[in-house]
Amino acid sequence: MIELTDNQLLFFLKAFFAIMSGVLIRVSLTIVKQRWASTYHHTMSYVLLPLITLTITTVISGNIALSLGMIGALSIVRFRNPVKNPFELVIFFGLVTIGIAMSVDVKYGITLAMLIVVVILSSYLIEQIANHFKVNIYSMSFDEGRHNYILEVSSNESIEFLKNSKYIIQYVFNIKSDERHYRLVSNNANDLIEVLELCEADGRVLSIEFNRP
Repeated sequence: MIELTDNQLLFFLKAFFAIMSGVLIRVSLTIVKQRWASTYHHTMSYVLLPLITLTITTVISGNIALSLGMIGALSIVRFRNPVKNPFELVIFFGLVTIGIAMSVDVKYGITLAMLIVVVILSSYLIEQIANHFKVNIYSMSFDEGRHNYILEVSSNESIEFLKNSKYIIQYVFNIKSDERHYRLVSNNANDLIEVLELCEADGRVLSIEFNRP
């Protein structure tokens, strides 16, 4: 049976509160209709970044030489590697932190690695359960939309069920032609097929285009 010291128990407690703080910030942004914060990449960034920062400060606490070395290592990740989204950057920070933490104390490196894996797998499990009940816990950003199913619709009038759809990532109104263009995205084809069928039965729709990743 594995016994944890008081310091290890305190670290796990701090890690729990760090993760929950990130979750609460994500939820608060969603409540005030900041849809960009509801994407998978931003959600995971809010959950993991406080945890990684906690590990960094725990490892370098009282060690000035190590703190300067870690700043240099993390700056390489930030400025020399092209980053496509915030989650990718957080993972790079996490990987560097795991290596440095293990060089100081193996238990911190292993703990951070395990917690990151648990958070990622748990988020995937929660997403699958939510999808089973047809509930989307993440929104799509414009960039993420390129790797999912895309439904593009044009109409000569405003269509409320498209504007208010939870899958929409872009709405454009062309004043000169008096046309509306809607772009909807989902990682599940069936979600958009249901919207597609509604559009086909709507006389206001001018054109429909359905693209697969």
